[in-house]
Amino acid sequence: MTGGYFLPYQAKWITDQSRFKIWEKSRRIGATYAQSYEDVIDASKADGPIDVWFSSADDSAAAEYIRYCEMWTRLYDIAAKDLGEIVIDKEDDIKARTIEFANGKRVHGLSSNPKAFRSKGGKLVLDEFAFHAQPEEMWKAARPIITWGFPVRILSTYNGKGNRYYRMVDEARKGNAWSLHTVTIEDAVRQGLADKIMGRVLTDEERAAWMAAEHDATGDEETWLQEYMCQPVDEATAWLTWDLITACEHKDAGNPDHYAGGPCYAGWDIGRKRDLSVMWIDELVGDVMWTREVVEMHRKTFAEQDAAFDRLMGSYDVRRACIDQTGMGEKVVEDAKKRHGEYKVEGVMFTLPVKQDLATRGKQMFEDKRTRIPPTRTIRESHHAVRKMTTVAGAPRFDAERSELIGHADHFWAHMLALLAGANLVQPAAGATVEGKREDLLPASMPERPAVRMFGRTFEQMRGIFRSR
Repeated sequence: MTGGYFLPYQAKWITDQSRFKIWEKSRRIGATYAQSYEDVIDASKADGPIDVWFSSADDSAAAEYIRYCEMWTRLYDIAAKDLGEIVIDKEDDIKARTIEFANGKRVHGLSSNPKAFRSKGGKLVLDEFAFHAQPEEMWKAARPIITWGFPVRILSTYNGKGNRYYRMVDEARKGNAWSLHTVTIEDAVRQGLADKIMGRVLTDEERAAWMAAEHDATGDEETWLQEYMCQPVDEATAWLTWDLITACEHKDAGNPDHYAGGPCYAGWDIGRKRDLSVMWIDELVGDVMWTREVVEMHRKTFAEQDAAFDRLMGSYDVRRACIDQTGMGEKVVEDAKKRHGEYKVEGVMFTLPVKQDLATRGKQMFEDKRTRIPPTRTIRESHHAVRKMTTVAGAPRFDAERSELIGHADHFWAHMLALLAGANLVQPAAGATVEGKREDLLPASMPERPAVRMFGRTFEQMRGIFRSR
């Protein structure tokens, strides 16, 4: 009966007679469509029919589900009556869209209000469970529905890891009573989804093009992974959230034509073969660091990279440049200092404490909206890819997984180095007297900087006084 209407993965779900089923799925692959068929059959059959209680994350999804159920009743000429929206609990004003079959059994499409499931019995279906507003309360309220041996169906895409749905899938994968079905968008396309959507048999090249178009349309890698590839991404561990990042995006950022001639600061995260080499130029406008240019290179020789850096240093009034000195950066920094002067170029070793300092300073700039970045997918995802983790010793560690699109979050680290270059200027301490010269804006570590005097004494003299106490 499933042949012709359903793709193989849908038919596999419908014919699985397990009491407990959970579907780890991509979006828009027809999972709810298949589930509605199973539910209509269970409610309308002559032998042992059951009531069905269905809930999705919002009312529109419940309405769509009921429309699917009505379609099946017409298609198979099943005697049923659409009761519309009925009140099933006056006290809590709980309503449901309901279909009643000739045998008296009903399919109910409910909201995601946990109270809707109190004192009910029958088959339980929770659609897009990871997106329910109160999943823990919902499960507590809904689980008793199946106490008398009724089946339960859980279907959802991922919404991070910090929810009950993720834990349920994880436990099912380890081998409990739940029958786990996993269908990514790639699985669905391989089994005929794109062909069905397009209404004809596609070539392998056409399917690949369809997949590429869907991937590009998602806008960011996290959406693609969670919504289509069944890979949960925990937003809670992202150092910079999407909201923080997008709030600092501006269409004029990253365009060299908008350079106003102000002081600039450069960051360079060095890569050669594995990772990207990214150079980032910020211009200080008021108290906001505007991105003026971002240069991305892959598999370029060091001579080509040096030439690109020299061009940037000559095109902008760069007051300071911070360069990744770790590993292969040692010679790059040494050569850059010779060409541009030690007072302008500083090497930065990417130790755990240094990366923590870079990331913390950068996050503060985003929270204060004192940085403007280009609204591009690569830059957006590079900034969002960095996660704060903890080492075995308990120390914080900032890192990101490598990917073809963003390398090793190289745009993020280049940006953080540029912010460091513009932020690490000496601030006079209370009581300090500093002569008003341009050299006072140089980093404290630079030999050209004049001594800061506090209460008539140099810093070294004051340090000696404090040590003696």
